[in-house]
This record gives sequence, structure tokens and C-alpha cells, in this order.
Amino acid sequence: MISLAEHSGGILPYRYNKGVLQVMLAHPGGPFWINKDREAWSIPKGIKEKNETIIDAAKREFREETGIEIDRGLIDLGTIKQPSGKMVTIFAAEMEIDATKVKSNLFEMEWPPKSGHLQMFPENDRAEWFNVEEARVKIFRGQRGFLDKLKSVLNCSEPSEGKCWIQMSLFE
Repeated sequence: MISLAEHSGGILPYRYNKGVLQVMLAHPGGPFWINKDREAWSIPKGIKEKNETIIDAAKREFREETGIEIDRGLIDLGTIKQPSGKMVTIFAAEMEIDATKVKSNLFEMEWPPKSGHLQMFPENDRAEWFNVEEARVKIFRGQRGFLDKLKSVLNCSEPSEGKCWIQMSLFE
């Protein structure tokens, strides 16, 4: 059962590549996700700690899951309740990231199950840039709404229309 206080924050990087809006998603690491692709990618995010603001949690989790510090204003994409019941708040940032250099923190788990052997795995094993329609197929179902929110905030009806305009203020 998920605690009512469980709330995750994350950051969705976006860029324009030859006039096409793209987002960077992360693929979960570890043995359970190794052969999964469709609806298996995520916005870099994680659970807010006690006495931490959601924006600070988003920045911390982004640093832990990508190895990159956020030093720019963020666009608030709002909060969406996930199928699990967890609340997720996502911020967006326009940035150019070499996805091949993204480096995630590690977690420990028993693998194989019931073997008594503990192994370390990256929280995310890779990151990639996708146009919004590709991302819609790759991203976890509960996070798809953030792609629509990003397009709405940037005034994009179609990703191929070129650079979009930000219609809301940036958060520092």
C-alpha cells in the first residue's frame, strides 16, 4: 500500500532537433527491465524526502539518475496521479544533453531471486532522445500526460511545426 505522503518529482529534458520537439527519457536498469522497451521508459524522477520541496526533490533525483546538475529555470508541468496511486510532479527544462553520457546511481538487490547473492545495478541503464510521438509509445502509461502538458505549455499542436513558444513563467 502506498503512503498518502508518497510524492515523486522529476525533470523532463526537452530540445529541438532540426525543428522537431524531442524529450529525453531514461530506461530502468536491472534484470526485470533488460528486455522491455514499450511502456518501459520514464522521466527521471524519484520520491520526495521529508522536509524537501518537490522542486528540490526533482533536481536531486535528476542529478542522481543522470549525473547532471540542473542550473536553469524549470517549467512546471503539474502533477498527475499514477495508476499506483502515487502523485508525480514533473518540471521541464530545455537543455542539450549527450544521452550516451548519462550516468545513473546504483541500487543493490538480490539476484537471482532467493540466491542470497547481492548485486549492484544502475537505476537507469541508458537514456535516449525521442520525438513526442515515439516517446508516447516508450513512456510508462501513467506518465504520458506529461508529454501532452509539455506540448500545451510550449504551444505545440504538432512536434514538427518547429520551435514552440513558452506560455507560462519559469520557476527558479
